[in-house]
Amino acid sequence: MEINKLVYGVCNLSVVPLRAAPSDKSEMVSQLLFGDLFEILEKQEKWVKIKTEFDAYECWLDSKQYVIINETEYLSIKETAQVLPLKIVHTVKKLPDGQALFLVAGSSIPVLNDGVFSMGGEMYQYSESLEKTEINQFSLEVITHAKFYLNAPYLWGGRTLFGIDCSGFTQMVFKQFGIKLFRDAWQQAEQGVLVSFLPEAQAGDLAFFDNDEGKIIHVGIMINPSQIIHASGKVRIDAIDDQGIYNAELGRYSHRLRIIRRFVN
Repeated sequence: MEINKLVYGVCNLSVVPLRAAPSDKSEMVSQLLFGDLFEILEKQEKWVKIKTEFDAYECWLDSKQYVIINETEYLSIKETAQVLPLKIVHTVKKLPDGQALFLVAGSSIPVLNDGVFSMGGEMYQYSESLEKTEINQFSLEVITHAKFYLNAPYLWGGRTLFGIDCSGFTQMVFKQFGIKLFRDAWQQAEQGVLVSFLPEAQAGDLAFFDNDEGKIIHVGIMINPSQIIHASGKVRIDAIDDQGIYNAELGRYSHRLRIIRRFVN
C-alpha cells in the first residue's frame, strides 16, 4: 500500500538490517542505527519501504523494528541529533526501568537535557559527555577515525565495527565530521571534487575503483599518496599506486584505480 501523506519513523534499536526486497531472505543492502530517521513510502503487512534521511536510500525495513514519529519530532531530531563518537559500545538506559541499550559508534541521539532525551515516546538517559568532532580537524583526525575500524570484518551492507562494507566504512568515518556521503560507492564517486593526480592525494581523499565494465565497485580512504585504508575482507591498510591497490598478502593488485575525489579542502 502506497502512502499518500508523509509518514516518518526513527530506529529505536541498536542496529537493524535494511533489505533490497520485503523478505527476510532478501539481501541486506544497508543498516539503520539507533536514531536514524526515515520517511515511509509504502506499507505491507510485515514490511515498510523507506527512504532514509541521512543518505536518501530506498529499501525495506521490518515493521517491528522502528517507531513512528510526527513531523515536529522528525525535524527536531534532524536538526539537533548528536552523533555518538568512536567507542566500541555506548550504553543508553531506557527510563524509568533502566533497561540498557548498547549502541555503536555513529548512532544518533537527540540533544540532551541533563543527560536525558526523548525519542518516539520513550525517555532515555545517556550519562557520558559528547564532544563534537569539528570539520576543521578533518585533515588531522580523519585517519585516526578511520583506524578505529581496522580489522572490522567485511559485511555487505554493514555500517558498524562488527561488520562493514567499503562504502559503509567511508560513510561512517565521514559522518563523525558532519559530512553526509551517499550509501553506495558509485554514488559517493559523484560527490566531492576531482583530484587530478595520485601524487596530489591528501589524507581523507576518497579513491574509487572500477570493474571491467567501468562501474565503480569499491572505495577507500587515502592515508597519503601511497597508502589507503579500505574494507576488503576486513578493514585494512594497503599500498596504492597508479594501477590501484596492491595487496601484499595476495601478491597482486586487488582493485583498479579509477578516480580520486576530495571532500574537505
